[in-house]
Amino acid sequence: MAERGTSPEVDWPAQPDMSLALNHMGTFDWDLDSGRMYLDSTALGVLDLRPDEFSGTPAGLRRRMAPPEEARLDARVAQALKDGRSHYGAYVRIRRRDGSRAWAHIQGHILRNQDGRPYRIIGILRDAAHDPGDPGAGGERAEGRRRMTGVVERTTAILAHARTVNDVTDVLKDPEALSHLGAVSVMLGIVDGGRIHLVAEGRLGAYVPEIEYTRIEARFPMSEAVRNLQPVFIGSRDEFRVRYPDLWQYIEPLTVHSGVYLPLIAQGRAIGALGLLYEREGDFTDEERNVLVALGSGIAQSLQRAILFEQEHDLAEGLQRAMLPRRIPDVPGTRIAVRYRAARAGRQIGGDWYDVVPLGDGRVGVMIGDVQGHDTDAAVIMGQLRIVMRAYAAEGHTPGTAMARASAFLRDLATDRLASCTYAEMDLSTGMLQLVRAGHHDPVVRRGDGSCHPVAVAGGAPLGLPSDAPSSPGTGGAGYPVTSLELHPGDTLVLCTDGLLELPGTRDREDGMRALMEAVCAGPVDVEELADALCDLVGDQGGRDDMALLLLRRRGTPTPRGGGPLRLRLTPGDPDGPATARHLIRAAVTAWGAKELADEIELAADELMTNALVHTDGGGRVSLRMTAEGRIRVEVEDSSSALPHRREAGDWAVSGRGLLLVERLAREWGVEPRGGGKCVWCEFPLPESPPAL
Repeated sequence: MAERGTSPEVDWPAQPDMSLALNHMGTFDWDLDSGRMYLDSTALGVLDLRPDEFSGTPAGLRRRMAPPEEARLDARVAQALKDGRSHYGAYVRIRRRDGSRAWAHIQGHILRNQDGRPYRIIGILRDAAHDPGDPGAGGERAEGRRRMTGVVERTTAILAHARTVNDVTDVLKDPEALSHLGAVSVMLGIVDGGRIHLVAEGRLGAYVPEIEYTRIEARFPMSEAVRNLQPVFIGSRDEFRVRYPDLWQYIEPLTVHSGVYLPLIAQGRAIGALGLLYEREGDFTDEERNVLVALGSGIAQSLQRAILFEQEHDLAEGLQRAMLPRRIPDVPGTRIAVRYRAARAGRQIGGDWYDVVPLGDGRVGVMIGDVQGHDTDAAVIMGQLRIVMRAYAAEGHTPGTAMARASAFLRDLATDRLASCTYAEMDLSTGMLQLVRAGHHDPVVRRGDGSCHPVAVAGGAPLGLPSDAPSSPGTGGAGYPVTSLELHPGDTLVLCTDGLLELPGTRDREDGMRALMEAVCAGPVDVEELADALCDLVGDQGGRDDMALLLLRRRGTPTPRGGGPLRLRLTPGDPDGPATARHLIRAAVTAWGAKELADEIELAADELMTNALVHTDGGGRVSLRMTAEGRIRVEVEDSSSALPHRREAGDWAVSGRGLLLVERLAREWGVEPRGGGKCVWCEFPLPESPPAL
């Protein structure tokens, strides 16, 4: 027996019953853990793929599936996995080698381990054209009835998955569907107030602008079907000419001899009409009329769902957009781009947000977050959290304090919702970022040379957890520790929510992060173009989850950064630590062309390191770097929140002169709170090069 939590050992691939191939049914075997997929020869034939054209992964199916079909199938499988179902089925359109379209039917059986985790899908793939018929039927008439009935059943099954009006029209305009129905052209109109809007016209004839909108009172067969809630059958060209003279001028050039116009009725009212045109002449039999009316009924239900879906989604998306910032301020020295894509999930609305907060004193704050859930409560909480975070940041709270207060605010709302968030505060003069993270994934940085890497930000718990909840690993009990990062000229910070990590073809968040980094590295340099390129990964129709995106690029020309920055750890009780730091600092300063300042910088750094080791617990870190303004900056961080102050020492005092000495040596010095501790810094201007003689 397999161990708990593991996948049982089974043969790969599964051995199908030979009778399946005899019935034009191929088999597939998909290992969800490794991503491998096996298709037998019959399945490859259904997809019109040669063995050497198939890569052995789900991505290999893209050669025969249009992106909308692939996305629809991915969503179908993902929903079955999420709901814990053991089976799923779907009709999909495929593109054959010669460019023609065909329908295929997929049925999958999901295998799960003892913990309920899905690890494998085994199923069948068949050409929908070989659906079983009625073996006892004889004659051409019975065959035609069977074919039309099968088309209605398949069309209704496919339309059951249609989520937009475009999905409905795409199915109806498919040439294969039309040929099975015997029709040479199809028209779909939607009732819009007192008019009918023609939204689809396929196969025969050109688009006719004059009849894109027609009044319901007009003398057209589609209008008559809507007015009377009864189908209109036309059996000859003379009947077209006599009954509908306004339409005859468009029918006369065509090879059409008959037609039917079906009212699409939902909840007792007409929401549209379907028109089918035929080259055959003659009236429709009772059997044909019954089949066509049944087709109209199925299309009406799908169309009503699609219309309601689009209305609800547009309303939800508009509500969420109203809660996002209406404009992003221009921040000197930066380029900022934001994007938002809603998931196509009906009335569901997410809690994703972003914001940019000018803070004064040459600083700016940027944030991104996601409230748990997909409903109006999530959107309302999102709006409140965004405003609260903005207010705390604008009041001057440190990033860690602002995040902690936002978490307390969410707890006080007495909701069961949690939220994730990343907040970064940037010093526009130095490019230094202070980042805090609450249950969110790490951000990504694209350097000016085109390289990319994730930023390991010390993580805190998601917003809204009880105050007595244990801190996340690595926080040291501080709640929301601050991570420092320098953005050099040309560097770009990428913040996004989960929708950009849950892309089609990705299995988990790690896989999604790798795909995101590849897209960021390969994307355009301009932030607006890069934002568009990243949005293209989920498409205009949205992905499996809402997606918010914020890009922050530091202006300037990328420059080589050889020799720095220098970062060292200060450990209490290490007698050689300060001496090693002083030696490395002197060597770095000399390498940067400031040898004449080496004594002053070394002495000032030594004073700051001594204060950190003597007056605080836990040691600290010392860093040395060159700023964009051409200064050498020394920073010493420690875990004490007590701020130092300069004091006058007596003649015989053995201490108290450290900060006074730093003040005399450096051009500027200061203190910055950092999470549960602080950073004491000082800067020295680089000496000017002597003029050339």
